[in-house]
Amino acid sequence: MNLLNTLKRGALIASIMTFGTSSTLLAQKKTNTSPNIIVIMVDDMGYSDLGVYGSEIQTPNIDKLANEGVRLREFYNNSICAPTRASLLTGQYPHKAGIGYFDVNLGLPAYQGYLNKTSLTFGEVLKQAGYTTLLSGKWHVGNDSLSWPKQRGFDRFFGLLGGGANYFNANNIPLGRSYPVTILEDNKRIKPKDDSYYFTDEITNHAVKFIKEQDAENKPFFLYLAYTAPHWPLQALPEDIAKYKGKYAQGWDELRKNRLAKQIQLGIISQKQADAAAERDADVPAWDALTYDEQQLWQRKMEVYAAMLDRADQGVGTIVNTLKELKKDQNTLVIFISDNGAPAEDVAHWGDKAGNNKGPVGTSGSFESQGKNWAFVSNTPFRSFKSFAYEGGISSPFIAWYPTKIKAGGLLNGTSHLIDIAPTVYEVAGAKYPTTFKGESITALPGKSLVPLLFNAQDTPRETPIFWERAGNRAVRKGKWKLVSIYPSYAWELYDVENDRGETKNLAAQNAGLVNELSALYFDWAKQNDVVDYDKIKPQQPLLPTKKRP
Repeated sequence: MNLLNTLKRGALIASIMTFGTSSTLLAQKKTNTSPNIIVIMVDDMGYSDLGVYGSEIQTPNIDKLANEGVRLREFYNNSICAPTRASLLTGQYPHKAGIGYFDVNLGLPAYQGYLNKTSLTFGEVLKQAGYTTLLSGKWHVGNDSLSWPKQRGFDRFFGLLGGGANYFNANNIPLGRSYPVTILEDNKRIKPKDDSYYFTDEITNHAVKFIKEQDAENKPFFLYLAYTAPHWPLQALPEDIAKYKGKYAQGWDELRKNRLAKQIQLGIISQKQADAAAERDADVPAWDALTYDEQQLWQRKMEVYAAMLDRADQGVGTIVNTLKELKKDQNTLVIFISDNGAPAEDVAHWGDKAGNNKGPVGTSGSFESQGKNWAFVSNTPFRSFKSFAYEGGISSPFIAWYPTKIKAGGLLNGTSHLIDIAPTVYEVAGAKYPTTFKGESITALPGKSLVPLLFNAQDTPRETPIFWERAGNRAVRKGKWKLVSIYPSYAWELYDVENDRGETKNLAAQNAGLVNELSALYFDWAKQNDVVDYDKIKPQQPLLPTKKRP
């Protein structure tokens, strides 16, 4: 009898072990079929700087993602680095995440300058869903070690902790003050030898290293690939600069016309929208009014800018080739965006403490920027620049690629914002966004998943408005209407962006009721997101050198 019981018990245990092993294998099989996800962000790139958005710059790898995937005409960022990255990483409006202004502490929770604990990052959410979480590139959402990527859910990190750096060295950079450059590998500070590397390539190489190492883990991965290119200082590799020699001799006036024509041809804008494109900014001179020497210098700047973006595109190609090598390309979603529009900053020539040049444009030690003149081209067909709430500041290309899920060649309006990317990623990953995490009540996500738009081309009008506030610049987008005011003015302007994305005709005076309706929505949102009147919190010292006045 005892022997019989022993045999039965042994059979039962064997059965349980077999079931357990089968369950584990099934779980692994399910995990192995979960998609990999890559979010790529470039820095300070204008709306029209990719080939598939109207540019002459050679971006074949990014263009290929677009042609094999889907592009959106209307995707919005937060107009400047840190607030954009806060929204991207957490799915929150920037104030709700703690970065309503920049990565400096202005003394209030919405403006503390680092990610708060009630806003979870991709790393924190996706790790709980069984993902390996990787980050290579720029962080810029918290300098304190408690806010570093490894402490906010990322398994591996290489990159820049702050907002900017040289491309050939990790020395402090002059920005009206000596701006420290901190490069980390995981939690270890590293200081590469000067002129021993090119930073864009380092970002690419570490991403490839992380993906290949992760391949042995039998898990899906999430990679946030955050290039600093083509953000100033303008520094590039000679072989890339050589590709663009003489390419910009025609100047910005002619080049903007060419980009407009290409955007119409590509279907990015209509003829009506092209006709309503913003005129050249008053501070941008006519190209033909420049001297020969001035034209030579400005040509060189754009040659280097193009070379920097070209090198980032090469990096994207390397990442995709790595996916193919590991046979992961068919099961990977890639999203590509820029953090804001092209900037008007001329950091080498504004203010007594501005960055100074220690070499020709493009070389290690040079400190030039693209400047307003060429940014006017980069932001075609829009008005204004980085940090402003006009379309030129807050509009970005958006590309999504997923060979087995996204139909090739899609071009949709898809009016959406950074806050929509996190819900999209979590739906694709099958990840649950928690209501509590490590004892904290977690802020609900305000955005909507773009899966129906990207996978099924359901380009339905957006029901919920989109809002902006940054350094006193404010805006609301609802339907075809956009309400905007630019600091220090508090007067509202109203534009029909469906027909006038260049924001050339202010219709506020003829539509007082609509202005009141949209402004009421803005103030409700501002209250819910702890937005404070900028005059009450603005820092005494500007973040960047300010333009010299004549």
